[in-house]
Amino acid sequence: MEKHNAIVFLYIDDEPDPVAELQTPIVFNLDTTKLTDGEHTLKIISKFGNKEGIKIVRFNVRNGPIIHLEGLTDQETVNGVLPLMLNAYDTGKNQSFIIKGSENPRTIPVWVWIIALVFVAWGAFYLVTNFSLK
Repeated sequence: MEKHNAIVFLYIDDEPDPVAELQTPIVFNLDTTKLTDGEHTLKIISKFGNKEGIKIVRFNVRNGPIIHLEGLTDQETVNGVLPLMLNAYDTGKNQSFIIKGSENPRTIPVWVWIIALVFVAWGAFYLVTNFSLK
């Protein structure tokens, strides 16, 4: 008995021409460096005889430099002048261990200021109540 394999066509986004026409089973390396950053769609159409199957996979590409913004969040309502801290950097290729955000300068969080203020207030209270001259 002869076994026949399906043929698959790979389409990116709404392109009319397939990026690949492959005989299955196969391992295919999708090169995302040629795609713009953002949301994309991979449409796979398989044909086996007169039968056809379709699978659609949505994915996000992020090949460009990482952009970090502090001072404004998505869908935030604002007014006046906004001080924004911006940073853009490349994570580098072929790195297996990246500490995410290690290159982002950030402001000191409010909770750190509150803890420091409480500690200083407690220290002042302790000094005044225990070492005051009577």
